Amino acid sequence: MRPGAAGPVPLARRPVGRQAIIIRRRGLPPAPGLNRGAAFGRAGAHFEGTRVPAFARNLTFWIVVALFAGLAAGWLVNTRMDEAGIAQVADGLGLITDIFLRFIKMIIAPLVMSALISGIGHMGGDIKALGRIGGRAIGWFLATSVVALLIGALLVSWIEPGVGLNLAVPQAGAAAAVSTEAFTLRNFITHLVPRSVFEALADNEILQIVVFSVLAGIAVASLGETARPILRAAEAVMQMMLKITGYVMLLAPPAVFAAVAATIGVRGLEVVGTYGVFMGGFYLALALLLAANLLACGLVIGFPALRRLVLEIRAPFLLAFSTASSEAAYPRLLDALVRFGIPVRIASFVLPLGYSFNLDGSMMYAVFASIFIAQAYGIELSAVQIVGMCALLMVTSKGIAGVPRASLVVIAATLPVFGIPEAGLLLILGVDHFLDMGRSATNAVGNAVATAAVSKWEMEREARRGERAGEAGPARAPAVAE
Repeated sequence: MRPGAAGPVPLARRPVGRQAIIIRRRGLPPAPGLNRGAAFGRAGAHFEGTRVPAFARNLTFWIVVALFAGLAAGWLVNTRMDEAGIAQVADGLGLITDIFLRFIKMIIAPLVMSALISGIGHMGGDIKALGRIGGRAIGWFLATSVVALLIGALLVSWIEPGVGLNLAVPQAGAAAAVSTEAFTLRNFITHLVPRSVFEALADNEILQIVVFSVLAGIAVASLGETARPILRAAEAVMQMMLKITGYVMLLAPPAVFAAVAATIGVRGLEVVGTYGVFMGGFYLALALLLAANLLACGLVIGFPALRRLVLEIRAPFLLAFSTASSEAAYPRLLDALVRFGIPVRIASFVLPLGYSFNLDGSMMYAVFASIFIAQAYGIELSAVQIVGMCALLMVTSKGIAGVPRASLVVIAATLPVFGIPEAGLLLILGVDHFLDMGRSATNAVGNAVATAAVSKWEMEREARRGERAGEAGPARAPAVAE
C-alpha cells in the first residue's frame, strides 16, 4: 500500500481489462447500457494464467497447412506405394493421431468436472437460475434438431443421390459390423447416473460427469464458506487443464496431417469421386444447417457479436473437421467461448450438455444416410414414413453420446424399423470417415452458437432484473457500469 493511501485501490479504478476478467469470472452481468456485442466482453480477454501462446494464435493457419499437406502426402502414398507399404505408413501415421486424441481425452473429464463445479458454485446455490439455463438450452437443442432433420430429409429426397447408383447390393446375410445390443431406452436412462464418479471419469462418460458435477456444484454453493477451499481448488484445476490444453494443441497440426494422410493413403481420392453426389449433397445439407444455426444465433446476439464469435471458434472448427472428432475441439472450444465473453458458469454447463444432447450434424447424417440406403435398394419411403423416421431419430439420437461410431449405431437401429436391410450400412462405410469430418465440425459449431444464445438471454434477463448486481453489493456496481 502506498504511503498515505486510505486503503486498497477501488475496483472501479483498476484497469478495464482486469475488470472484464473479474466480471466474467464472478458471473456478473454487463451494464444495461452496453451494446449487443459488449454484453459478451472483448475477444482478447480470457482467463488469467491462460494467455494464448504465439504459436496457438496461428493455430488456424497451421491446421489448414497440415490439412492440405496431408492430402498431398496421402495421394502420393496411395499412388506410389504397394498395399503393404501403404498399410505400414498408415499404421505409423495413426500413432501420431492416436497420441493426440488420447491427450485430448485425458483433458476432457477433469475440465468438464472442474468447470461445472466452479461455475455452479459461483451461482450461490441459485437452483432456479440453473433450471432456467438448462431449460433454455434444451429448448434450443430441440429446435435445432428439428431443423437438422428437416433439412436432411428434404435435401436427400430432392437430390436422390441413391437413385440409379448401381452399387452392388450386399448379400442378405451380410453383417453391418455395428452392434445395437445396448441401444434401449432403459439402458439410456440408467446410464445417466454413474455407478462411480471415478468410473465415469476413467471412461470419459460426459453425461455422467455432468450429472455428478451439477450435484457437486449445488452442494458446494449451499455449503457457503465451508466449501470455499473446494471451489478454489476447482477453479485452479480448470485453469490448469486449460493451460495443459495449450500445450496439447502444439500437437494439433501434425495430428491433422497424420489423420488426413493416413485416410487418403489407404482409400485414395477415387472414393470421393465414386460417392460424389452423396457426399456433395450431405455437405450441402451441412452448409444449410450451419447457415441456419448462425442466422438464428445472429438474431439473438447481434451480427457484429456473431462475427467475433466465428473468429473465436474457427480453430476449434478446423480441429474437429480435420480430426473427425468433436471431442478433440472441446477444450479449445470452451476456452474460445470464455475469451468471447460468455460467463464460465454458463459455458461450463451448456457446452457439455450440448455434447450430450445437441448432435445436429450426426442427426442429419442419420436421416440422410438412411434415406440414401433406401434409394440405393430401390425402396420408396412415403412422406409419412420419412416423418416417422425423423421422429424416431429425434429420440434415439439423444442417447448416442460416448457411443463408438455413434451415427452408424443409430442408422443400424433405424433401418430395420422401416424395412430397409441393415446390411445396406456397408454401402456407406467406405466414406464414413470423410462424412464424419463434416458432422463433427457441425456438432462443435452448433454447441458453440447454442451456448452463446443461451448466455445472451440469461445475461439480458439478469441485467433487467438486477439479480447479480444486487448480490454483488454496492461496492462492485461502479466496476460493472464501467
